[in-house]
Amino acid sequence: MADIEEEHTWDIRSLTPEEVGVVADVLGLARLYQGDGAYLVAWAGGAPLGHMHLAFTEPPELQDLEVRESHRRLGVATALVEAAEGEARAHGFHEIRLEVSVFNVAAQALYRECGYVDAQLPIRRVRERIALRTGTIDVDDSLLALTKWLHG
Repeated sequence: MADIEEEHTWDIRSLTPEEVGVVADVLGLARLYQGDGAYLVAWAGGAPLGHMHLAFTEPPELQDLEVRESHRRLGVATALVEAAEGEARAHGFHEIRLEVSVFNVAAQALYRECGYVDAQLPIRRVRERIALRTGTIDVDDSLLALTKWLHG
């Protein structure tokens, strides 16, 4: 793993059906069968380091960012965000959004460093049971909407 950390280079590509098992062994893939987007996965040395789901909604939305604990704070999350933005641009979108917990200060800092700003939408309170591929979870959170305009 030391070589991966020193290089800071990753291959980011869309998840293929053949890779699902390998990625699911180390990362959640909670939105895998959601049907409205695609997972982008960061790879190094044949190992998945992190992923992000890009939902092709209007505007597209970044979801389910996860980086393996051993590779956090190395730029993997930033690279995944940039790759998702490029994918959204390639599909003709000019804006991209996300929702983040008002309590997740680290994630908010990451997105703001990537150029995201407050979308000027009310904070959304989520209190419900959600069924994901990885199981059912009870959510009780307040979500802040952030947005970014994509250029050229």
